Amino acid sequence: MTKGILGVWDGEMGEIDSSQIPMKIWYHDLYTTGIHRDSRFPRERYEMLKDRIQSSQSSGLIDFISPECATEEDLLISHDPGFIRRFIDGALEEKEINRIGLKPWTDLFVERTLRIMGGSLSALEHVCEFGGISGNMAGGTHHSHAGFGSGYCVFNDIAVCAKNAIESHGCSRVAVLDLDVHQGDGTATMLEDIDGTLTISVHCKDNFPFRKAVSDYDLPLDSGDGDTRYLEKVRESLVILEEYEPDLILFQAGVDALEKDGLGKLKVTRTGMRTRNRMVFSFLIERKLPCVLFMGGGYSKPISHTIDAFYDLFIDGAIADRHIQKIKTSRC
Repeated sequence: MTKGILGVWDGEMGEIDSSQIPMKIWYHDLYTTGIHRDSRFPRERYEMLKDRIQSSQSSGLIDFISPECATEEDLLISHDPGFIRRFIDGALEEKEINRIGLKPWTDLFVERTLRIMGGSLSALEHVCEFGGISGNMAGGTHHSHAGFGSGYCVFNDIAVCAKNAIESHGCSRVAVLDLDVHQGDGTATMLEDIDGTLTISVHCKDNFPFRKAVSDYDLPLDSGDGDTRYLEKVRESLVILEEYEPDLILFQAGVDALEKDGLGKLKVTRTGMRTRNRMVFSFLIERKLPCVLFMGGGYSKPISHTIDAFYDLFIDGAIADRHIQKIKTSRC
């Protein structure tokens, strides 16, 4: 087992040139306002997180970029054309809308969805060109399947990015590391027959979706499991990644395994969640691997616990990105 799996990086900035470029994160106000204010989904988490980062002493670590809308052609790489067209035209059947669950829908919801997909694709393009870590302050929509949406997910940005990385960016081994508390069932199904992809899902086995798909590696946890068991599964997932030797990682970094999460059923602390992130980032730093961060789930009550954990994720991700930049520069 290499030192990267155990964690060679403690999260400190270290001696890093302040002239290095900030980590690129795609974000749009529609991530919040494109969801109806009466929805059960905690739409305010996006705006609150961005404001938290911008008002902190670490604000210079992250550069927020407004995403363009993904096109139908972008989505066709993984999704059924009829489903795409029905969604864009506002012609989904009521049962399809209910399965997605972000009700009541607003006139802005289509644009919101397309901008989220565009943000993930832009983050992918960035890391494929420049390396390091980049991400979307939304996305991680791993419950969407090729022909239908589910569980707050319309289109699957992870599956779309994985196929795009192979077909358009020359990647040969793309790994999806899904550490959200819910299994990445849509991602597993959509990528099961795609050569050059690997799916890993660490999740609570007694949680949604109740009919599980089959990932390449499913690492389930029991309800009530806390930091120790959760981090054991994360370590196991990194061993799998080490053996696979990917040239790109797509990291679904949901924080809904937190003990305060309303939908999680696990007992992971904020410290445990931050340790998880640093284990993954250490792995990336040691191998100089490009990585796209997807925000994933987080539904704590109060929502401040979710904001704290996502703040840790993006700030530590930005620091890790600078370490990777430093390594690349020093070896040029």
